[in-house]
Amino acid sequence: MESMWLEYAWALLILIGLEGLLSADNALVLAVIAKHLPDDQKKRAINYGIIMAFVFRFGALFAISFIANVWQIQAIGALYLLYLGLKHVIQAKFGKDNKNIHKEDEKEAAGKGFWPTVGKIAIADLAFAIDSILAAVALALGLPDSPLDEFGGMDGGQFLVVLLGGIAGLILIKFAATWFVQLLEKRPALETTAYAIVAWVGVKLAVITLAHEDIGILDHHFPHSTVWQLIFYGVLVGIALLGWFAPSNKVAQRSHS
Repeated sequence: MESMWLEYAWALLILIGLEGLLSADNALVLAVIAKHLPDDQKKRAINYGIIMAFVFRFGALFAISFIANVWQIQAIGALYLLYLGLKHVIQAKFGKDNKNIHKEDEKEAAGKGFWPTVGKIAIADLAFAIDSILAAVALALGLPDSPLDEFGGMDGGQFLVVLLGGIAGLILIKFAATWFVQLLEKRPALETTAYAIVAWVGVKLAVITLAHEDIGILDHHFPHSTVWQLIFYGVLVGIALLGWFAPSNKVAQRSHS
């Protein structure tokens, strides 16, 4: 019995570490969405959005078998992330002027008010949560059955691991997002980087969809293969580094000095 709980504890630590890595991507996007709000509303918007996203994520846990097995749900999530990310990247790279585009986006978002922004934050986090929930459940289902009763369509112990990992991820997102709000003022190129990451996560979800048993375009095991994991995280790190060292960041730093 003790060895079983040690295995559960180890799985939870791994999941919290995974959520911590994913939270950096999520947090930057949340910070961008809240950027147009007055300073006194930014933190509140992120906090409210995360609370709403937690409610949605908790509800999704009860339907996780449906989310994990129906390829249409995965496809919708992939298309949403690709649309959200590519729309902003294309505007930033090929639009009239980056500053004008960002100002127009901020004016458009500002006109929608505080609560619509909170809703947009919650929806964005929920879209990101699809990927992390699937990863968490895949990890939890590999654990032995616990003496706890079944809950949410899963073994009680496995459900608890997924739930605690999700809560840890949301807490990490909250604090990281607050920090990224300040970072965006110093490194404006990270705004485009955030949306490039969104699009790339959409690609990952699309790969999972194409490898679904009912689709079969890709091998069912490909999304979990070492090759794809190296490609995904390699590109992810590359996007982050390009955004961090982008020339516009240096210009912004000089203007602050």
